[in-house]
Amino acid sequence: MGVEQSGFTGFGNPVDPSPAELRAWAYRPDSVPLQSMPQDWDLLVSGDRLVGTLFELAMDRNCPARRFALHCLYIYAADGIRTNFRAHPKRRLRKLVEQAERAGDELMVDWAHNCRMLLAKPHLFAYPDWCEGGLVRSGRRLA
Repeated sequence: MGVEQSGFTGFGNPVDPSPAELRAWAYRPDSVPLQSMPQDWDLLVSGDRLVGTLFELAMDRNCPARRFALHCLYIYAADGIRTNFRAHPKRRLRKLVEQAERAGDELMVDWAHNCRMLLAKPHLFAYPDWCEGGLVRSGRRLA
């Protein structure tokens, strides 16, 4: 039985979930509604430790929490780019962007495009777009 089929009973520490816990929750997000999570949970989980898991979830068209994972990828990318990669390694973001371009669907290709645009034009950063889900909701490609 895979993680997707197993029941999810909650996080040991919601402020610092394990990759397995995040993955299990993502396939059963109604088991622990986002509204019950700590404030700014999206910001808390959008770090280096979970970015690989978030990327896998965002790449999975069948993941019920896919849009949340994509939202977290936007936060991760913006955090790295805006800190001149003091917050996150440039190489890791570059690899994720390249993988999204190579194997992703339209949502992921748009994310990769927007990351490249922000890299080239940091003035395109707008907190509501990158950190509050605006680009995920609108599906907009930056120009």
